[in-house]
Amino acid sequence: MVKIKRVYASPTAADGYRVLVDRLWPRGMKKTALIFNLWPKELCPSTELRKSFGHDPAKFKSFRAGYRKELHNPLAEKAINELAQKSKKRTVTLLYAAHDEKINHAVILKKVIESAAKK
Repeated sequence: MVKIKRVYASPTAADGYRVLVDRLWPRGMKKTALIFNLWPKELCPSTELRKSFGHDPAKFKSFRAGYRKELHNPLAEKAINELAQKSKKRTVTLLYAAHDEKINHAVILKKVIESAAKK
């Protein structure tokens, strides 16, 4: 199972394996305060893509296409497959800092990992 959760929400045992999926460290979060197991920067949107999106809902469709394209590289695909395999045995929670719970890259990455887990 793959879940998504804001980094600012309190961790729970139900989170399972916690993966930080933001390229930048979350604002206002102390490094000692965030509990996570992995920070695979190869799964994070590029700075250029992130800035062009700017969390503008009108740009989400093009952001999604660009992000999916960025995920088609050997390092990202390896990380996706590893998380997909892990998600078959335990919960994997993708941690993100964006305010919008429906329009962010973690939503896209969750679907990509779930799709890879079905293979």
